[in-house]
Amino acid sequence: MSSFTIGETDFLLDGAPYQVIAGALHYFRVHPDQWADRIHKAKLMGLNTIETYVAWNAHEPVRGQWDATDWNDLGRFLDLVAAEGMHAIVRPGPYICAEWHNGGLPVWLTSTPEIGLRRSEPQYIDALSTYIRRVYEIVAPRQIDRGGNVILVQIENEYGAYGNDKEYLRTLTALTRECDITVPLTTVDQPEDQMLEDGSLPELHLTGSFGSRSAERMKTLRAHQPTGPLMCSEFWDGWFDWWGGMHHTTDAAASAADLDTLLAAGASVNIYMFHGGTNYGTTNGANDKGRYAPIVTSYDYDAPLDETGAPTEKFFAFRDVIARYAPVPDEIPAARVSAPAFEAALSSQRAVFTGPVAGEPSDTPSSFEDHSHLGPLMRYEIALPSAAFDASGTALLAFEEVRDMAWVFVDTKFCGRLSRALHERALRIPVGTRLTVLVEDQGRVNYASRLGEPKGLIGAPTLGGVTLTGWMSAPLDVPALAASAASGATGGFGPVSASGSFELEAATDLFLDTDPWGKGFAFVNGFFLGRYWRSGPQRTLYVPASALRAGSNEISIVELEQLSTPVARFVADPDLGHLEE
Repeated sequence: MSSFTIGETDFLLDGAPYQVIAGALHYFRVHPDQWADRIHKAKLMGLNTIETYVAWNAHEPVRGQWDATDWNDLGRFLDLVAAEGMHAIVRPGPYICAEWHNGGLPVWLTSTPEIGLRRSEPQYIDALSTYIRRVYEIVAPRQIDRGGNVILVQIENEYGAYGNDKEYLRTLTALTRECDITVPLTTVDQPEDQMLEDGSLPELHLTGSFGSRSAERMKTLRAHQPTGPLMCSEFWDGWFDWWGGMHHTTDAAASAADLDTLLAAGASVNIYMFHGGTNYGTTNGANDKGRYAPIVTSYDYDAPLDETGAPTEKFFAFRDVIARYAPVPDEIPAARVSAPAFEAALSSQRAVFTGPVAGEPSDTPSSFEDHSHLGPLMRYEIALPSAAFDASGTALLAFEEVRDMAWVFVDTKFCGRLSRALHERALRIPVGTRLTVLVEDQGRVNYASRLGEPKGLIGAPTLGGVTLTGWMSAPLDVPALAASAASGATGGFGPVSASGSFELEAATDLFLDTDPWGKGFAFVNGFFLGRYWRSGPQRTLYVPASALRAGSNEISIVELEQLSTPVARFVADPDLGHLEE
């Protein structure tokens, strides 16, 4: 058994000063077959610790249906870290941010009526207590003083940027200790006085989150944490991308210099991210600082390991810095090799809308939450009153809000698109008898007051100034739609699903070029790769070898706009988009 404690100036491992040099690696963003490889490469860069968030909504998307297997096998992930001879830091939230949908909080939780998120509210405390106990059943026996490798556990996450409910933090801390967590407990906030004051408790060790001006930020942190080790537990070495933006990168030499400043001062560090991974499926979050900006599928983050697990310039720059302060193995990970480049025809196509929406009508459109729908698409239909149209044969269709994108059809004819990101809420439609609206949830905002906001058509829509009532709505199953393309059924209207096949001599990483398509979702062998959108910046989707096989493989997509090129094109190298000039 070993011990890990906080001393007057340092972390202490078995009583001796210990500098934590960690890297963030989110198990839920990386295929389980790749966990061991990514962990090993972290050790090769000189890291001695792996840090991970725990995503509540990955483990329990439906209330009461807890899953800690396969992609969610946190125990196996921590054991693989231990097998590499490395320590682990666990950050279970329950809120994690992380550019992950809904900040890691389940939709069933955030849509609970009258719930008070991230504060001392009975419904919230009751739900999170069950969650935290389940997580710590996994973590507690793996603590370093039980023969395991977990050395630190974090309470909440950047709470000072959100609230100042000290009773909530005390409740979380007490619950954590009740669950037999005995290692030191930390908090993290940006090194601003108010955030550091609001986001922690005297019995918790404060750490900082920043990516530059390390000496200045450590000084601020030290003013609030006068004893014990300094730690930057989120050293931002890159950034994330959003649709319609650019691909973000940071200068490797500048990042390395700031890392050197931290390590030279004796501070501990967690590099965020060491390996970003991928927002597979529809797990991406979204920003909203006055304009809604959904996060792209890739979470490459310009990290030391790229999205495919290959070392970058930053890997070697950081490795050189770390070698000044800690032992670094001689082994160097191999560079990424170009992937096979080829094309496959999408020979089978099928329209998505092949019949009317069934069910009971409602006065206002139902939300995704009303249907307990966790997928990204909802179809709405309503009869159009002829009296609403003016002499020109048109009328203004207006919504209070669209979350997040809507495609509008009148009598199967496409009439236009409304985008939340562009603050669009109305368009003029031609006379007709039936209105169909397809709405996409493009990603749930992962921070602040918009956590848990409803998705769909919000409020009471009007046509020609008259409220429309009698809405029908139906969730759409995107994986099922993609699989249905093979039927090749004719008729219908709206979006299309399409599929094809290709041969491989052996399973290998691939890069799917989505630039010829418009907007939609892609699958390989039923594995949900994620979203694509010509808006960019991302132009390729990473296809992990673990989703492929030797011999025949299937590719399928659901295209929401125009499938102008019915071909799946695989290219040699990834393209995450244009950079800032």
